[in-house]
Amino acid sequence: MHFLFRVLSRLPLRWLHLLGGWAGWLVLRCDASYRRRLRANLARAVGRDDPALIGEAAREAGRQALELPWVWLRPAAEVVAAVHRVEGWELAEAALAEGRGLLFLTPHLGCFEITAQFIASRTPITVLYRPPRKAVLQPLMEAGRARGQMRTAPADLSGVRKLVKTLRSREAVGMLPDQAPGVGEGVWAPFFGRPAWTMTLAARLAEVRDVAVIYVWAERLPRGEGYVLRFSEGNEALAGTPEERCAAINRDIERLILACPAQYLWGYDRYKRPKGVSAPDVPAAEEA
Repeated sequence: MHFLFRVLSRLPLRWLHLLGGWAGWLVLRCDASYRRRLRANLARAVGRDDPALIGEAAREAGRQALELPWVWLRPAAEVVAAVHRVEGWELAEAALAEGRGLLFLTPHLGCFEITAQFIASRTPITVLYRPPRKAVLQPLMEAGRARGQMRTAPADLSGVRKLVKTLRSREAVGMLPDQAPGVGEGVWAPFFGRPAWTMTLAARLAEVRDVAVIYVWAERLPRGEGYVLRFSEGNEALAGTPEERCAAINRDIERLILACPAQYLWGYDRYKRPKGVSAPDVPAAEEA
């Protein structure tokens, strides 16, 4: 796996996106379970069964997988140079000028691995780190996520303390708010009309004093031309119960996804129920 990743990392991004598109199409054709999940989740979000959009979403998922070696293993300066346009970075600059901590929330949309690398080229950032399911990928992931001004914090109590300390030090923290948490780490909150077990950590970190919450995602440009980074504020204040705050975060994530639905990672089982977590108290029709 290490050898394969290093070989792939040497290919031009254009080639990787071309190969990834083919790979995504092949997986869609061959994996019935993946095809059903992608189709159902995408239809729930956009309100229709769209075969063309399903195919493009599968190809984008393949591009996301094949670009990982390039993003993780190419020189950081080269990776950041692939960002051809940045929108909304002035939000972060203003918060930093005011001496505030920054909480960057990045959903599984577009090239989510490049966002922290770009931010690290401007200011120190600590990102929440959850070991991959395949242990062989761990050293590769660590190499891509812990270089330059980017540091990592494990997804455990010590990591949470590190994130809080970072925010109180008026520095930046990055995380994937739509990553399914474990038992005791989440609440049920609507996500495109269906209950999803949603992490509470993002909402809790947003309560740290003088923290600015900024959403960021990287749109993948066609033909391997690079990326556009988009920074934005949430449409809603994060207030109320944990369920209400998590629901507000999910609504903001939905807004970002609907701007570019083909590039969301629909194959990720966002609606899974972790072992030991009680089912949501909703009518059966909403679970369908």
